[in-house]
Amino acid sequence: MEGSETKEPVPETIFQCSEISKDFDGVRALRRASLSLFPGEVHALMGENGAGKSTLAKIIAGSIAADGGNFFVDGARVQIRGPQDAQRLGISIIYQELDLFPHLTVAENLAMGNHQFTERAFVRSADLDRFAAPHLAQVGLTCGPRCQVRSLSTGERQLVSVARALSMRARIILMDEPTSALFDDSVERLFRLMGALRQQGVALVYVSHKLEEIFRICDRVTVMRDGETLGTRAIGDVSSAELVRMMIGKQWQVSGAKPADSNHEIVLSFSHLTTAKLQDVCFDLRKGEVLGVAGLLGSGRSELGSALMGLDRLRKGQVILGGKPVVIKSVRQALAAGLRWSPEDRKRDGLMMQMSILENGTISDLGPVSWCGFIHPQSERRAALTPFSALSLKYSSLGLPVRTLSGGNQQKVLLSRCLLGNPEVVFLDDPTRGIDVGAKEDIYQIISELASRGKGIVLVSSELPELLRCCDRILVMREGRIAAQLDARRTTQEEILTLATHTAAPGGGAA
Repeated sequence: MEGSETKEPVPETIFQCSEISKDFDGVRALRRASLSLFPGEVHALMGENGAGKSTLAKIIAGSIAADGGNFFVDGARVQIRGPQDAQRLGISIIYQELDLFPHLTVAENLAMGNHQFTERAFVRSADLDRFAAPHLAQVGLTCGPRCQVRSLSTGERQLVSVARALSMRARIILMDEPTSALFDDSVERLFRLMGALRQQGVALVYVSHKLEEIFRICDRVTVMRDGETLGTRAIGDVSSAELVRMMIGKQWQVSGAKPADSNHEIVLSFSHLTTAKLQDVCFDLRKGEVLGVAGLLGSGRSELGSALMGLDRLRKGQVILGGKPVVIKSVRQALAAGLRWSPEDRKRDGLMMQMSILENGTISDLGPVSWCGFIHPQSERRAALTPFSALSLKYSSLGLPVRTLSGGNQQKVLLSRCLLGNPEVVFLDDPTRGIDVGAKEDIYQIISELASRGKGIVLVSSELPELLRCCDRILVMREGRIAAQLDARRTTQEEILTLATHTAAPGGGAA
C-alpha cells in the first residue's frame, strides 16, 4: 500500500480532504492525513487505537478544527469550521462516544440542531413525534419518541445516533464504531440500511476494528498509523493479514482458543435472582472459568453486572460468593468482596473523564498505595504501570486527563483497573468495544491468564466469535431470563442467535 498526497480534487469524488494536520497540547494527532470518497461507496477507515481515525472523522464533521489542510465537496474547495458548516455541506457523523442529551427524549435528540427540523418559537410534542417516528422505525428501535435517552442501554443509544444521522438526510455519513454495542440482529438491520443508502448515492465512512465487517460491506479501505494516511486500496485487493500488518507495523500473532476446564469449585452463584430487569436468573461460575453472556439489546446481559455490583436492588434471590450468601448494596461493598466490573459504557459508568490517566487506573484500589489517608505517588505509579504495560496502553503522560486518550485507550485504562486488587470475580461488559485487532489479542491473553490463576470471569460481548473463542460456557439471555446455557465448544453462532431471538421456555437449552 503506497502513500499519496492529493492536493487537487479528483473530479468524480463527492468529498476529498488532503494535508490534514492537528496537534493537541503539543501531541501530534494528525499529519498529512487524507481521504477521498466516491458517491455510493462504503469506505473503511482503519488503524490502531490512537492512529487518528476518530480525530480525522471529527474534523470532517466540524466538531474540531484542523490546524491545516484542504477540503473539497463535489470538486469545489470548501471550509469546515464547525458542525453547521458540515451539515450544510451534507455531512453527518455517528460518534463512538455518543453525543446525546440523556435528560431529553429520543425525539428531542433527533431534532436538536437538525437543519431538517423546521425551527419554531414553540415546538409541540406531536411535531417531534412525527419527525422522529419514521427514522426510529428505520433502525428498528422499539422505544417511543418520548422515551428519555438516559433510560436506554448503550446499544439502544447507538441506534438513536444512527436514526439522528439518517434524519439529517446527509450525502456523507461518517460512522465511528457504529456496531460496537449492537448484537447481530441490529447489525444486520444497520447493514441493510447502509445498502439502501448506497443505492441513493450516499457515501459512507465506516470506522471499525471488525475485519469481518470491513470485508463484508466495504468497497475501499484507507489505513492510518501514527496520524498519517498510509494509503487506500480496493477491498478486493487486500487481505486481512496485510491490513493488520499495515495497522500495527508488524506480523499479527493470533493466540489459540482457551481450553475448557470445569473441575474447579464454584466461586459465584446467582440463585433465583430477580431485579426490576432480571427474572429468576440462576447460574454458577467456577474458578478458572470464562462464562460468556450473549443476548439482544435489552435482554438483560448488562443488567447481570448491575445486579452483581449492587447498582440494581434485588427483589428476590441471592448472590452467593465463595459459598456464602452476600448482600451487596453498593459498588464499594462489591469491591471489598473481591468483585471487579468493566461497564458497557466507559464514559457514563466507568471513567472520570477530567481526572488523570493514573488516577483512573488506580481509583478502585487505593489501599495498597496509600498511608494514613494519603496516596504515595511512587507506589501508585508502580501499581498502575504493570497493567498499563500488559495492555500496551499508549499515552504521553500519566498526568494527562483520561479524556485526551483515544476511545480504545480509554477502554484499556478501564480494563487495567480490573486487574488491580487481585479480584476473585471479574465482570467484563463488552471489553473489546472500540479496541483494535492487536489490542484485542492483548485482552484475550489477559482473560486467559486471569482464568489460569483461578479467577472467575464473566464476559458479555456483542461479538459471537469472541464468545466462542474465549469462553467455556455461554449464557443466552432473552427478556431478562436465561434462555439457555451452552457449551462453547459444541455450539454455533446460529444456535446462539436463534435462542436469543426466538421464543423458548426460560432456562431451556443445555442447562
